Amino acid sequence: MNRVKLTLLFAVILSACSFTGEKKEIAKPNVLFISIDDLNDWIGAMNGNPQVITPNMDKLFEQGVLFTNAHCSQPVCTASRNSLLSGLHPTTSGWYGSTSAMRKSYDQVMGDHKMLPQYFKENGYRTMAVGKVFHSGVSDYKERTNDFWDEIAPTYKVPKDLKDRGDGYGGTHFYPFPKEGSQIVNHYGMDFRSGHSLCYGALDRDDMPEGKMFDELISEWAVDKLSEEHEKPFFMAVGFVRPHVPYTAPKEFFDLYDLDKIKIPEFPEDEMADIPLMGKSIAFGTIKTGDHYAVVNLSDSYWKEMVYGYLACVSFVDHELGKVLKALENSKYADNTIVVLWSDHGQHLGEKKHWRKQALWEESTKVPLYFKLPGNKSNGLKSNSAVSLLDIYPTLVELCNLPKATKLDGNSIVPLLEKPDADWNKPVLSSWYYKNHSVRSNDWHYIKYRDGSEELYNHRTDPGEHKNLAGNSEYVSVITELQKSLPETDALPAGTSEWKGDKLDNRIETWTINDSIPMWLR
Repeated sequence: MNRVKLTLLFAVILSACSFTGEKKEIAKPNVLFISIDDLNDWIGAMNGNPQVITPNMDKLFEQGVLFTNAHCSQPVCTASRNSLLSGLHPTTSGWYGSTSAMRKSYDQVMGDHKMLPQYFKENGYRTMAVGKVFHSGVSDYKERTNDFWDEIAPTYKVPKDLKDRGDGYGGTHFYPFPKEGSQIVNHYGMDFRSGHSLCYGALDRDDMPEGKMFDELISEWAVDKLSEEHEKPFFMAVGFVRPHVPYTAPKEFFDLYDLDKIKIPEFPEDEMADIPLMGKSIAFGTIKTGDHYAVVNLSDSYWKEMVYGYLACVSFVDHELGKVLKALENSKYADNTIVVLWSDHGQHLGEKKHWRKQALWEESTKVPLYFKLPGNKSNGLKSNSAVSLLDIYPTLVELCNLPKATKLDGNSIVPLLEKPDADWNKPVLSSWYYKNHSVRSNDWHYIKYRDGSEELYNHRTDPGEHKNLAGNSEYVSVITELQKSLPETDALPAGTSEWKGDKLDNRIETWTINDSIPMWLR
């Protein structure tokens, strides 16, 4: 048994010699499984943005092992979360985006394999969930929700007057929108509705359903559950929604920042010059003029305002997280609970002239990943090794001494929890939809698009990924080595029998025929 397991089983009483000859059962640790939507490395402990204010995460990360080079399987909510929770990469499952297709293909893809919470439930845990754990909330599979969870929290109810501000934006849990609605729509009109979630705003209490945002209800529910008596070990999933768009939060979190002093990301003006057409098509976004064009032409200050809104939302969710962590600290479960914190993907704030996740650059794939193991001698340290969100499932199975789950694409990172600076060379595969791939090693980031074009970045010398080295013959051997981590086969998108291209390909075709690549992407 490894050292981490030995320290985790602090509550174990191996009564090997009671006069009855019976052995007492090993006490399993609880799991507090925390997700934060669209959180990139703009956290004090990760220094992605030196202006950010995140005291609760910074304090937490001093108490466990923080992985500073963790990456998602696919940088979009639905695919990333279903990949993490199933333990299967989209290139294995075909689950690239459509929740409907995932539901229809569930039996075919999963077989006898179980989603992570169901696996814990079937192995003696009481499973509970609140907020956004899957994409649609506590489940993306309504008929299977009871298989996953013993108890779930109420959903967020938004009245019509507040819902109208979002102009039909999907997902009630993302509301409220700004008081005056989306700045994009207000400025450009309804033809720009595809990008109207790129907005921000400080909210008063009367701008929120019954005076509270969903993340506040999420933290309250989790705090209450941590104060209850649980006869069985628990697996509690707490899924916070912010800093997902729209960038709205209670006014006091905007007051933490001075808009005049907000700094926007820095990058060279010609940064897109060495980006292949597929990368440019991804960066373009969804608005008909392109997302970046719409943001920078709305006003001279709107880019800064978007950063301001994102920072406020990060500080808001940090505050709500702090309530849950304090409740755990004050509970009877403080010394026998594993804390796992992760985000489903990152978020661009104008880097690579991009304003979404849904790309293969570092800002989209990189996420915070953190484990706190009571009694672990490595607590307080960081690991810079490349790891995947797919590694969470096998790691928790091992830490909680559950039977090994065989159908998993990730690796247990228990060796790195024991020794964060241990040798670890397992490059991480991320994909953006079908056959667009990223391979992130400890020092290199390689991207290969489905048309064969490539990008390569040296993170030892270029952490901002400003210089594409893929065309330089000096790095052929580096690329050859990283290509070994590309999938041998790519599952077709679930529900399809052949690949017919998508809007990225169609945009490139139009640009090529008409010589119409936007000037700001050249």
